[in-house]
Amino acid sequence: MDARAAARAIDALRRGWPIRLAGDGGALTLLPIEGATAESLASFDPDKSAPLLISASRAVTLKLANQREAADPQAPVLIARERWIATAADAMAIADPVSDLATPFKGPFRALHIDQPDAASAALNLARLAGLLPAWFVGGEHAAVEATCSIADIAAFADPHRLFIAARARLPVADAEHADIVAFRSPEDPREHVALIVGKPDGSPPVVRLHSECFTGDVLGSLKCDCGPQLHAALHDIADAPWGVLLYLRQEGRGIGLINKIRAYELQDQGFDTVDANTRLGFAIDARDFGVAAHMLTLLGIRSVRLLTNNPAKVAGLEAEGVHVAERLPLTVPSNPHNERYLATKRDRTGHQL
Repeated sequence: MDARAAARAIDALRRGWPIRLAGDGGALTLLPIEGATAESLASFDPDKSAPLLISASRAVTLKLANQREAADPQAPVLIARERWIATAADAMAIADPVSDLATPFKGPFRALHIDQPDAASAALNLARLAGLLPAWFVGGEHAAVEATCSIADIAAFADPHRLFIAARARLPVADAEHADIVAFRSPEDPREHVALIVGKPDGSPPVVRLHSECFTGDVLGSLKCDCGPQLHAALHDIADAPWGVLLYLRQEGRGIGLINKIRAYELQDQGFDTVDANTRLGFAIDARDFGVAAHMLTLLGIRSVRLLTNNPAKVAGLEAEGVHVAERLPLTVPSNPHNERYLATKRDRTGHQL
């Protein structure tokens, strides 16, 4: 396992460069559809014969898979590159559901057998880690690539146990003048997670909030979600407790990245809720890894918490990694006309509780 190989592959993908991904059943040579240009596609696939690899949930929209297949967002579907898929833009219209209203008629499609299903599934996950749509051109085995990695390399890259404490300092904040900020880093992942420790440990379980990064809500004050108000309400509740910790996790858009989250916003504007928007893009409903939070707490010497959350998945995620949740504390913030449907979706479709 070499996490550096996965990091190099992710860097190549974000630049639109091809990679090779090896699995137990063989390797796939891949060019991300997002970022492909006329020049890069012609170099990668001069014969214009490279099939397209997409997610099962996207294939459902294109009438290529059934709902049972789409229940697994990591399930891959391979389709032949027909003559009408002539350019990178044609393929992008297949990959990106946001464009469906502009290009509603696509096809005919022909599904192909996948000889390397494990590598194909890993490719969909690797696209998410790179912040790209899960859609690829699949080239011949002799196609030139910029980086090579394996499924084991991807697992090593995503392993939360590679996190370590990189820096710590005193940081008075508006809700608590006596606070410390602790920064966590992984050797390969450029995302840096942060903990804000409020008050002094006294032997009791701290009040802990797991807050996933939300640029639009935390920074811009978006009214489409409740992230910004939840962040500030959590800081206030932590400051009122004997002591507590806010974990700020760099997992934007429930783990799909900022650009894909904005795509999900576009789909919401077309009438889809947050769950359907994520799955239509080819992602899981929630792709976050709460093992990251558990390891951060472990590094801080915290093994039992009073968790400030409405999300049962956060409780389960910490418990699965050996962090005891002594109590779940609800977090309530007022709704507004722009996020009422969003909050109802969290309650009705993802099991959030008060």
